[in-house]
Amino acid sequence: MKKKIDISRRNFLKSSLVVGGTGLAMGMVGCAPKVAEPAAAGETTAAADSEATVVANDLIPQAYLNPQDYDYRQNTTDFKTLFSPLTIGSLTLNHRMIKSAAGSATFLGGLTDELFDYYVNFAKGGVELIWVEGGITEFTALADGSPIPAETLAFGQKLVEECSKYGAKLGFQWAEFARTPVGDMTTEDIIAAEARNANMAKALQQMGFVAMEINAAGFNLGEAFLSRYHNVRTDEYGPDSLENRARFVTESIKQVKEACGDDFVLQILIDCIEENDNLDNNATLYWLDNTVTAPHNKVTSIEEGIGMAKLFEAAGCDSMHLRLGPIGNHPCQFGSDLYFLLNGIEGSTGYGTQWDFSRDWQGQLIGNHSGAGMLIDIVGRYKEALNIPCGTVTYMDPAHAPDMFENALADGKVDFYLMNRPLTVDTEYVTKLKEGRIDEIAPCTRCLHCHIGGNPSNRQFGYCRVNALTHHVYTENGPANYELEPASVSKKVLVVGGGPAGMEAARIAAARGHIVTLYEKSGALGGKLTFASTVKGPHENLDDLKAYLAKQLELNGVTVVLKTEVDADLINSEAPDAVVLAVGALPGEVKASGGSVPVIDFINFMGEGTGDNVIVYGSNAQAFDCALWLTVHKKKVTIVTPNLNEDLDKQQSQHAHRMMTTALYALGVKAFPSSDIKEIGDGTVTVASDGGWETVIPADSIINAADLVPNKSLLDSVSAKEAYAIGDCDEPYNIALAIRAGNDIGRQI
Repeated sequence: MKKKIDISRRNFLKSSLVVGGTGLAMGMVGCAPKVAEPAAAGETTAAADSEATVVANDLIPQAYLNPQDYDYRQNTTDFKTLFSPLTIGSLTLNHRMIKSAAGSATFLGGLTDELFDYYVNFAKGGVELIWVEGGITEFTALADGSPIPAETLAFGQKLVEECSKYGAKLGFQWAEFARTPVGDMTTEDIIAAEARNANMAKALQQMGFVAMEINAAGFNLGEAFLSRYHNVRTDEYGPDSLENRARFVTESIKQVKEACGDDFVLQILIDCIEENDNLDNNATLYWLDNTVTAPHNKVTSIEEGIGMAKLFEAAGCDSMHLRLGPIGNHPCQFGSDLYFLLNGIEGSTGYGTQWDFSRDWQGQLIGNHSGAGMLIDIVGRYKEALNIPCGTVTYMDPAHAPDMFENALADGKVDFYLMNRPLTVDTEYVTKLKEGRIDEIAPCTRCLHCHIGGNPSNRQFGYCRVNALTHHVYTENGPANYELEPASVSKKVLVVGGGPAGMEAARIAAARGHIVTLYEKSGALGGKLTFASTVKGPHENLDDLKAYLAKQLELNGVTVVLKTEVDADLINSEAPDAVVLAVGALPGEVKASGGSVPVIDFINFMGEGTGDNVIVYGSNAQAFDCALWLTVHKKKVTIVTPNLNEDLDKQQSQHAHRMMTTALYALGVKAFPSSDIKEIGDGTVTVASDGGWETVIPADSIINAADLVPNKSLLDSVSAKEAYAIGDCDEPYNIALAIRAGNDIGRQI
């Protein structure tokens, strides 16, 4: 008979089941695949001996559409291929990890010290080819062919020279949006755009750059010609043949080579496969004539992409940068591991629909490894057809899954990895990996706070969850530079609390030379990271973050005392010079009472007794993670919060917020912002809106996920000369700002 597999909270992600699905076009609601019913007693089937047959009884069907195999992280390799030479055109590198062009110009305006140090740090950390982001306006202004201003030339030459001291060479990504709708561009407009490419290359070469990447992916001009979805022209640059579609890029390649010579390396970035994620939008691009439509079946296939890549190679292209090409959701073009962010609804598109990775994307993506290396098999097909190196992007992180990433190189599926987030989180990544210090590499937790759109002053945007210096150094409230200044006097420091804020504060203070003791009342370090990992699942690498921070305490000589609850008497008896309070926040309050509907503490929401109809009271990131987990486990969830609609899930990055809210709303979760619980009845809750109306909602339980409350009263009785409260106990928000606060105070003591 069929074997029933445990698909409980801890195990359902590990199922290797691939069941029939309806895929993206059918959406999320009421359309997910049927799952196997238990076989009758004595019944045998072809699947009887397979552990891949699952009886679903406690999860929504969407949880089985793209099951994940988390047994891909083995580490038995010596990285022989990863640290072998790579030749790209005239360049020879000593390893296969390359910094992609991202993460700087959106934040760093002007030719600043911060911009300079941002790139030099990658060179210091062992990166040998660094692609500089194309948003530096002082550089892109040179595309008109004008002489290089003295300040710009000096900055570029200084950056090249400083990076070269550490063995690194620089390339620059040229990414031009269409200045007019591509269908309206005259031949003269196209020729002028090609000339700008060549002018930019010549200017870069004068500054000492050795390479240029033409970004012909995403929403850039090259993509507007390459994709039949976007290209509506009727001339020799139109979509009627691969040669016509590739003509703008091939002519640009030839002009750059003519201007700079064959030794100047030219890389082309394309969407190596496209798919339409926004099925309600058949318009080509936001800057095109809205009367023009292009049905989703005109997206670029792998075969079309390979055909055009052959033309690029023939024109003189030295290497290919291959990226995913969803038509609508731009962050998933370079950060497509976002599709795996939602624990139990892997494949969410950001439009309230769900990919079926066994069918969508020609069924060619690696869709069961939480987004790690998901394009490797497709890149392998390009490599079979081309004679130039092919690299790929999207969470290419050899430290995360050593055997998988090494084997892909050794098997000839890919030549190099384009990396941004792992290197930004730890600029010493390459050096640490080469020296075998893999457990000292700070892990990327894939929160996507590092990529912004809109107003960067919003707290949702513009920082790294793990590396507190990213886009914080050189700012008004941040460190003056990247260097960690030794303490002028070694002090006795006592840190109370072993969560992320406390561990980071202890790490930094000890690294500066202070004598640090950290007390944690539980039997393990990590604080709420452990619970968060259980709720969120493995995707965000929170267990890795906990292990990294614990290792750093060991390396920096921090004394850790577990199972000890600290009070004022203990602190005062230790007589520290500085005390850092990092004990976490207190729970908020559900003010209504009465009735028979129980109010359950947030920490217990995964236990028994919630019933089928659950009210989640609160709108922070924890509330939404709770709502997702409960929804996946077949609960009917309603969110009620006194906060504004625009503050729903505000602690997440804008991209995580989009994936979370669209998926939950599509699955029937209703949110009542600017509302409160007026009355708790027997099996119902009355919700009152600040607009003056009331709604009665069926409820079996209320989860208290209200905004947390500061918890720093312990410092009132402490006599230390320096006393600080950090993280949630001071200002509850999220992991990223807790770690930042710990880093700031560790530097301040």
